[in-house]
Amino acid sequence: MKITGNKFVITGGVSLIGSHTAEKLLESGAREVVLFDNYSLGSTDLIADLMKDARIKVVKGDIRQASDLFDAFKDTTGVFSFAAFLTLPLGQNPPLGLEVNVMGQLNLMEACRYAGVKKVVFSSSTAIYGDPGKEELREDGPINFATFSPAATLYSATKIIGENLGRLYHQRHGIEFVGMRYSTVYGERQHYRGVNALYIMENYDRILRGERPTIPDDGREVHDYIHVSDVAAANVAAMASDVSGESFNVCTGKASTLNELVRVLLEAMGSKLEPEYRTDPKALRASTSTEMHFSRAKAERLLGWTPKVDLAEGVRRLVAWRRAQDTNRRAA
Repeated sequence: MKITGNKFVITGGVSLIGSHTAEKLLESGAREVVLFDNYSLGSTDLIADLMKDARIKVVKGDIRQASDLFDAFKDTTGVFSFAAFLTLPLGQNPPLGLEVNVMGQLNLMEACRYAGVKKVVFSSSTAIYGDPGKEELREDGPINFATFSPAATLYSATKIIGENLGRLYHQRHGIEFVGMRYSTVYGERQHYRGVNALYIMENYDRILRGERPTIPDDGREVHDYIHVSDVAAANVAAMASDVSGESFNVCTGKASTLNELVRVLLEAMGSKLEPEYRTDPKALRASTSTEMHFSRAKAERLLGWTPKVDLAEGVRRLVAWRRAQDTNRRAA
């Protein structure tokens, strides 16, 4: 599918992933990009520069309301389905989270069918596999929810449903569909809702206050941290491709321990504080695995996509952005 000259809608458009995907679409020559959002978990404050582009349209709407979607999808070529509850807010409000992630996604697919949308790119998650083990996890790999937390399992189940709704509508109605299984996404415009990226933001705040960063257990817990610019590039590559009915791991393929993450953060902030090892028994943790091996080979082969930003560079960018935000707030 051509990106140049076409109209795209991003549900959850003012989010971390949504806004960066919008920037990538504009770079690729999109005619119009609609940021569809109900502002329940964000606002347009962080995308003021993006909104200066005349091709950006902001529409307030809710994926739980099918009529909102019907109106927004008129004359739309492709839809990026990013509006969803993450593990942390879903665990705090299961009824609303399940309604958004399951019924909202069903409404979206129905609206796409009604409006004649050609393709949907869906924000799934590597959490779909459950707790990772020693084996490399490919897109056809097994699922292990046995040791996953209840909130993480519910979140993962909604992504399984979302992917299979997309495949069903692809089979029955010819809507092209691609599921993107993101690992832990972080970067500029970072929020506090991602259960694994929260380690970065909470420790940034602690270090800024002159407090020691905290690490649970012995710090050997691992995650695959993927910078949001690489995620945006993967999303647009998926939309532009001829691929349909497939899912892809969107990851670096490199697991980083919490010890490594905090060390990189301290270096980026120029701090010599020593981390404190302390475990909060009330904190929600999706996974505490010390091994993680996600394969990105399929995305490389079928989408021609590889990540460009390593953890050190990504954290430096995030810190620089956050410092600029703090400076602007003080000046206001």
